[in-house]
Amino acid sequence: MNNQKTKSAKLAKMAMLVAVSIVLVMLIRFPIFPAVAFLEYDPADIPILIGTFAFGPLAGVTLTVVTSLIQGLTVSASSGLYGIIMHIIATAVLVLVAGLIYRRHKSKKSAIIGLVLGTVAMTVVMFFANMVITPMFTGMPLAAIMELMPFILLFNIVKAGINSIVTFVLYKRISPFLHR
Repeated sequence: MNNQKTKSAKLAKMAMLVAVSIVLVMLIRFPIFPAVAFLEYDPADIPILIGTFAFGPLAGVTLTVVTSLIQGLTVSASSGLYGIIMHIIATAVLVLVAGLIYRRHKSKKSAIIGLVLGTVAMTVVMFFANMVITPMFTGMPLAAIMELMPFILLFNIVKAGINSIVTFVLYKRISPFLHR
């Protein structure tokens, strides 16, 4: 009975993190670089990263998929399946790397290392994802995508960097609630 109660509480907390993520996207979205206005910063990954640190990397990936699907079908519907796929890939890489590193030794140092390496991994993976997936969905030739690649790479570093810093600052303050 107690185990079922614990699982239900964890599920409810994860659902709350998804809801916060969606609300954040509704309230905060803006282009970082005017030249590529379709690349919009949003803080959706902050609750997902917090959930990853609290509940582990598998929970982080689950939060990523659920959030990406809901976001992609509601507040970011204009980006369609392309946006959902790209969000899942980018955020899943970030939370997997950060979560796996943090899970091994839960300290400030491992959180920083995990978030930094997660940001780097996300940036590298999104370089290749944009080369393969973007032409399929947009019809843009690879040469045109490669011209945008400096913006795409910098966007991923900035977005993941901001979200990682905010997560690092907030996590220990929110952690007691999530572990209650």
